[in-house]
Amino acid sequence: MKILFTFLFLSTFFTSEMRATSKPNVLFITVDDMNDWISLLDPKSPIKTPNLERLARRGTLFTRAYCMSAACNPSRAATLTGLRPTTSGVYGNKSDWRRALPKRRTIMEQFRAAGYVVKGAGKIFHHHLDGAFHDDDSFDKFRHMSPQLYPDRKLNRAKDYGSRNTDWGAWPPDEKDAIDFATAEYCIKALQQPPGDKPLFLACGIFKPHSPFFAPAKYHTAVGDIGLPARRADDWNDLPSGALKLMKSKQWFWTGMMKVDQRQAGSYQQFIRSYAACIAFADAQIGRVLDALDASPQRDNTIIVLWSDHGFHLGEKNHIEKFALWEKANHIPFIVVAPGVTKPGSLCDAPIDTSVLYPTLLELAGLPADQRCDGQSIVPWLRDPARVWTQPALMTYGRGNHAVRSARWRYIRYADGSEELYDHQHDPHEWINLASEPKHAKLIEEHRKWLPTQEAKPVRDLKRKK
Repeated sequence: MKILFTFLFLSTFFTSEMRATSKPNVLFITVDDMNDWISLLDPKSPIKTPNLERLARRGTLFTRAYCMSAACNPSRAATLTGLRPTTSGVYGNKSDWRRALPKRRTIMEQFRAAGYVVKGAGKIFHHHLDGAFHDDDSFDKFRHMSPQLYPDRKLNRAKDYGSRNTDWGAWPPDEKDAIDFATAEYCIKALQQPPGDKPLFLACGIFKPHSPFFAPAKYHTAVGDIGLPARRADDWNDLPSGALKLMKSKQWFWTGMMKVDQRQAGSYQQFIRSYAACIAFADAQIGRVLDALDASPQRDNTIIVLWSDHGFHLGEKNHIEKFALWEKANHIPFIVVAPGVTKPGSLCDAPIDTSVLYPTLLELAGLPADQRCDGQSIVPWLRDPARVWTQPALMTYGRGNHAVRSARWRYIRYADGSEELYDHQHDPHEWINLASEPKHAKLIEEHRKWLPTQEAKPVRDLKRKK
């Protein structure tokens, strides 16, 4: 009897230990300001992303993925907590997200509670007030972003335009001094360590292509003449009052750029090339991290997710920056690799937003579902990308301003009730606002039903402690 008891005890012990150590690791990569004008999502794009494409070949690329808000803080807070801005009240880049959600577990905290070692580096939460938005409870170990090193003088030679944070050009001279090189180096070393008795969740936050558009010289050299984004000078003629009001404070970047003498260095075209160089640099750092994973014993037992916090306008719709509800500010790269679940090289064209990430990671890792999530798990679509998806993506920028993206249409309604409607089948640049055409009334009503019926009041802004 004693022998039998001992056998049962050891069997249970070793089975539980094997279960613990067989849990999948997670490599969680987030990128800042990367839009969809990249070869990953547009094979004709002159901005090449070979490492993102390499990653997509290992799993599922979602070709119609969108952020929940086209600003760093609300997007990251929503994605990392699984709660939309309309649930949390986190609408702006200064919103105190932890005050809004004091007891809400981030996705990293969920994994810590499940016995994972959670490490991270770079920009995971919004890097406002020198990292004051960071959440210590989400990590066992974390390497904060390296400080941005600036040259002695403005690099672009556009007269009377550009600041330290909106500058662009070849910088720094030594690639090892770049923010993302150090972030990637930390993640590489974390992957090179022998597996411990706990599974690893590793968050890698790549800062580029966020402004200033600095990338080492070799990445600028590698970028050829990529041309300029398509745009129309009269694009704002059919915008409604809500759009004009929302975008009024955002026009300084565009109007200032258009005053630059386009014949000189520092021109709009050079600005675009610098953004492309930053993407090339970010892609290279992601490639370094993937190389380290491939050289590690965890290669075949690691879930990988990659997403951008939002897109970025480079002049499309006569706008530079994010902070908008149009396609270019919200369409993002989104890749999931899940061994034994995703099919290599698969594509899913369901219009999803990043509310799916939190519940999906929980299910993939075999962790308990969280019923408070605003999104649903897409594991069934990872197994079968052709499975029917019946809901659109939802985006919010500021309380009362929302966009609904279905497979073909983008519908926008602003806080004042004014609207936009774009047919992406015939108008991918969103040049023609169809909202006022009576024949689309039923279509608009179908999209309106997805708008939130309740919206949390905005939480107070975070202020630096004295």
